[in-house]
Amino acid sequence: MMTGAREKDLIEAADLLLDARRTGNPIADLPKGLQPTSLEEAYFVQDRMSWAFEEIGGWKIGAASAEAMPSFAPMPRAWISCSGCELRGATHRYRGLEAEIAFLMGADLPPRQSPYSMSEVVAAIASMHPAIEVLETGLVDPAAASKFSGAADMALHGGFVYGAAVPNWQQIDFGKESVTLVVDGAVRVERTGSNTAGNLMRLLPWLANEGSLRTEGLKKGDWITTGSWTGNTLASAGSTAEARFSTAGLVAARFS
Repeated sequence: MMTGAREKDLIEAADLLLDARRTGNPIADLPKGLQPTSLEEAYFVQDRMSWAFEEIGGWKIGAASAEAMPSFAPMPRAWISCSGCELRGATHRYRGLEAEIAFLMGADLPPRQSPYSMSEVVAAIASMHPAIEVLETGLVDPAAASKFSGAADMALHGGFVYGAAVPNWQQIDFGKESVTLVVDGAVRVERTGSNTAGNLMRLLPWLANEGSLRTEGLKKGDWITTGSWTGNTLASAGSTAEARFSTAGLVAARFS
């Protein structure tokens, strides 16, 4: 349980990361005494930061391996864009790109005592979409900063772009699905079955159940994006990007 003094440190950490993002003047890392030392503390900072961006439009979730426990972060609704939309403004400095598979919720899954089954979660999904998550950060190089500083910084979330709904998505074998990430006309990444969580579908009931204390339940209209297939690929100002899935289709973004 966090003390009042520790909460004050973490609020200061959130303010530092927000200022670094807003001004475009990134920091190497949070000061030692303000760095989160656990995922719980990183989530506290994430949530404080997300309040500055008002309504939450969904959640990013992923896992480092097929055996790893998932982690997740809020996605501000103001940062959600349709395929082909221009990503404008000074909010984009880092411009990381990840090709992902995302789901739009079609029904509420409120917190409850008994866990939701996979079939119940799938029944609540309205549609599946190819997506690009845009990574942003208040850190100069998140790979060089402390592990929990990057997690605290909205898990590097900076934008979400979704493509057209995929018909009959339940028939897709994600283990065989391939993806190509193209930036400025050049193929940067080509992979198959490369979501690091293994079976990405396992992430959805986990978020509906274990994540519900923090999310207050999944809601109709929420977007859930399920982790990178391509790693982190950096773009530049003026770049265009496309993620092309073999079955799930195409999604495109461009930076001003």
